[in-house]
Amino acid sequence: MIDLPGLVPGGEYRSRRREVVTDAAGTPMAELSIAPPLYIARAMAAQRRTRPLPVDQRRAALNKAGAVFATSEAAGLDFESYVRAASRVSGLPIAVTRRQAREVSEAVIAAFDSAQPARPVAAALDWQTARSGQATAIWSRRGELFGVHASGNAPGVHGLWPQALALGYRVAIRPSRREPFTAHRLVAALREAGFRDDDVAYLPTDHAGADEIVASADLALVYGGSDVVAKYSGDPTVFVNGPGRTKILLTAEQDWRDHLDVIVDSIARLGGMACVNATAVLVEGDAAPLAAAIAERLRGIEALPPEDERAILPTQPIESARAVAGFVAARAAGTTALLGADQVVADLGDGRAALRPAVHVLTGPDSEKLNTELAFPCVWIAPWERTNGIGPLRDSLVVTVFTEDDALVGDLLDEPSIANVYRGPVPTYYTAAGLPHDGFLADFLMRTKGFVRLDG
Repeated sequence: MIDLPGLVPGGEYRSRRREVVTDAAGTPMAELSIAPPLYIARAMAAQRRTRPLPVDQRRAALNKAGAVFATSEAAGLDFESYVRAASRVSGLPIAVTRRQAREVSEAVIAAFDSAQPARPVAAALDWQTARSGQATAIWSRRGELFGVHASGNAPGVHGLWPQALALGYRVAIRPSRREPFTAHRLVAALREAGFRDDDVAYLPTDHAGADEIVASADLALVYGGSDVVAKYSGDPTVFVNGPGRTKILLTAEQDWRDHLDVIVDSIARLGGMACVNATAVLVEGDAAPLAAAIAERLRGIEALPPEDERAILPTQPIESARAVAGFVAARAAGTTALLGADQVVADLGDGRAALRPAVHVLTGPDSEKLNTELAFPCVWIAPWERTNGIGPLRDSLVVTVFTEDDALVGDLLDEPSIANVYRGPVPTYYTAAGLPHDGFLADFLMRTKGFVRLDG
């Protein structure tokens, strides 16, 4: 059993209340120390009393922490042992887990620079750089303490919140109890690299403790599904990362054969588990030929255990997989199943099941179905007409659009509920330095203040 204590002001925290983390087959893997709300409140109060490290020290520590994350030992695990453990408990294929873990390392190294594109060009980071008699804008934190409810579907979610450390926040992380290894390893690496115990805390907890983290923080980042969005969407102090409902649109002048590789990759890459995987494909004209080609490609993916380097599909406990298949069957009523719910569960014979892809064709752009996002390669394909407008594409994290219509691209960019628009053969999961995900995190964390100094 891997021991995962809390990492708190003053060192490690081990509670009487423990929770066992199992892999998808039910095998015990690790023990978490569950922090109660009162303890969390006290720990975060200690963090609040701590002044942030100077800017240069934060930059240097983040740069070092990224390397430490990829090379050191934490909780008795070297990097490869950590990757295997994270893959087993999350069900994410091991090759995907390893790739995302390395991306976390790179994101931490770049965290300081990654936050800068959000800074207004006229705003300074430090008031002391302003000259006497000069009126200027200062980029300033909106608070001091940042809480994070991490998700457990993939390590990559931990590449974002270190930007808050770069900006001077103290951070408290509630790891997912589904995959607590990445957060533990990253907090340990940050501390080894020069951040103090009070700068960043790892606080495994239950739902009551999770609420306390949000209540004790000035601002919070929360990952989750529609229920989480409903709970926090009205709270201006909470930045919600909810379902992606990512989509692809092809207009009539496009030959889908030219784009099939990008479309299938957008559906299946990352095990289909990410918010940036394509949930829906809309086609101006007859959607059936493209749907058949997508289904044929996805049908050929072999169901393998996640520890197999060739694995592409995610795995779950078999009962959970059957529940997912039942949900798909109910939601697919009235559609044409090319890869239906009846073939989704691939029993691996050890209590686990891989989730085979599902492909359904709709008669029209039904928004409820098009926005049904599940943590495996599940795609809904529908015909689209100009008279439908951009309504069926609303509420999307990413829309990749294949079109020659500049006005349509402009309409997509103008739609407030669409976060990102990629034109041409760009996979929906594409990311790059300086490219916002759901806006810049720093847009939420920072504000500009006016400042004038008159010396003497």
